[in-house]
Amino acid sequence: MRTIVRYALTLGILLWLSPAVAQQTPPPPQPPNPFPCDAITGSSDFDFWLGRWEVSITDGTVVGDNYIAKEPGGCVLLERWTSRGQSTGISMNFFNPSTAKWRQVWVGSGGSLIDIVGGLDGQDMALEGTITYAASGVSAPFRGRWSPLEDGRVRQYFEQFGADSDAWQPWFEGFYRPTTSAP
Repeated sequence: MRTIVRYALTLGILLWLSPAVAQQTPPPPQPPNPFPCDAITGSSDFDFWLGRWEVSITDGTVVGDNYIAKEPGGCVLLERWTSRGQSTGISMNFFNPSTAKWRQVWVGSGGSLIDIVGGLDGQDMALEGTITYAASGVSAPFRGRWSPLEDGRVRQYFEQFGADSDAWQPWFEGFYRPTTSAP
């Protein structure tokens, strides 16, 4: 009988303590957000450029393929370019929440180095900075604009400032058409 009373008393104490113990037990850890930057206002402004693209110039001539993907934690858009002539390039595009600006850093196999900063201008992404030609070390003001078009394409337009002409000169105009081909 004594054992039964002891057992009942122990069980009663445990039941009485169990809500307090349960409240002290921390909840299980939540898995980390796989894309933490997606929660930052402005970090998805350039998402219209994500995808696999076939790139043509104004006359319709296909000049290359481009693949833009969200990389580590959704914090960077990584561009991988291959021209039909087999030149290549890579850019890293990211949103800096401390400046509320986008930045693109591009390195091309032809020796062009582009570093431009900016943000949305209406529906377009507009970035401005410099282009440097590695072989000569010459730099010039440079700007780019990406415009989502109603038919699902994206227009990319680059200009370089000409010191001789004291004016902006077209550098490249390409039209990105979605494709399912491999990059």
